Amino acid sequence: MSQIEKIYFASSNVHKKAEMQRLIRKGIEIVLPCDENIAFQAEENGDSFIANAIIKAEALYRQVHAPVLADDSGLVVRALDGRPGIHTARYGCTEERKLTSQEQYTLLLEEMKTKEDRSALFVCACVLMLSAERIFIVQETVEGKIATAPAGVNGFGYDPVFIVADTGKSASELSDDEKDKLSHRGRAMRKINELIAMEEGK
Repeated sequence: MSQIEKIYFASSNVHKKAEMQRLIRKGIEIVLPCDENIAFQAEENGDSFIANAIIKAEALYRQVHAPVLADDSGLVVRALDGRPGIHTARYGCTEERKLTSQEQYTLLLEEMKTKEDRSALFVCACVLMLSAERIFIVQETVEGKIATAPAGVNGFGYDPVFIVADTGKSASELSDDEKDKLSHRGRAMRKINELIAMEEGK
């Protein structure tokens, strides 16, 4: 297979795009649909991170017929029976009102006030779709715990309230290099890069 120079990323999240661009194999450009004025929306109605990532990858591939990368990520809190889980991005939101990230993690902290077990993990499912028949799936995690208060200015989403295991820091307090090395998305993308290298070597 010839070298992949561009991969469409099934998202509208510019923060995720920047992170994916850092993580993807050198020489590959990550492109959001909106970067090329492509109207993209997928109904994430799967029952798992992998199912939702596949839904997004297949939906975008049908539009662009070119290599596509999709991820579905979320925070799993053991004391909350796995919530927010696959609903992480929409946690606390209603049809009438979408919460900001700060409002969402503030809601989470409120729910955790009486919980002794603060263990949690971030999950990332990545799907690389090279054709309608060639689909690669990777899912990775990073362990940690929910903080009692937000800290840090980097990152996005729930990063300020997630203490990464063995660091004593929230994900928002990590440098980009530290986060890329330790994060669920960083771990998943290293495996995706290995798959790309294998494909390009054929």
